[in-house]
Amino acid sequence: MNSNPLENIIPSQPPIEPQSDAYAVKSRLEWGEPAFTMLDVRDRMAYNQGHIMGAMAMPMDDLVDRAASSLEKKRDIYVYGANEQETAQAAQMLRAAGFVHVSELKGGLAAWKEIGGPTEGIIESRTPAGADDHNVVSRMQNHLDNLDKKA
Repeated sequence: MNSNPLENIIPSQPPIEPQSDAYAVKSRLEWGEPAFTMLDVRDRMAYNQGHIMGAMAMPMDDLVDRAASSLEKKRDIYVYGANEQETAQAAQMLRAAGFVHVSELKGGLAAWKEIGGPTEGIIESRTPAGADDHNVVSRMQNHLDNLDKKA
């Protein structure tokens, strides 16, 4: 029997890259693409101060045990830590534990905030949103301006 009744209706997603930039993840959120999980592997205090909205706290010391008990091995997982080294280590631990779709969020929380990604936490609640955070036209213009700079 087919375990996924929507298998022929909803196309499967291409595999995620081993590393992803904040724009790629944010666009998945904004376009409502199929489910994925964001993991914050920093310590609990850092997570409570501020994190990407919707990210699950899974500190490094019990990352594999918690992930194995709560996430499917084939789920798309984006992971970020306090720095690139911690992020890479966490991704490697998850891959070694059998998770097949793991991507490191390059730049972590700082890169996410830089592009106006939604955040939550003690410090984040005290920081007003940027002037263009809720203005789609302004955000699109900023995106186009950034693309022009890269070309």
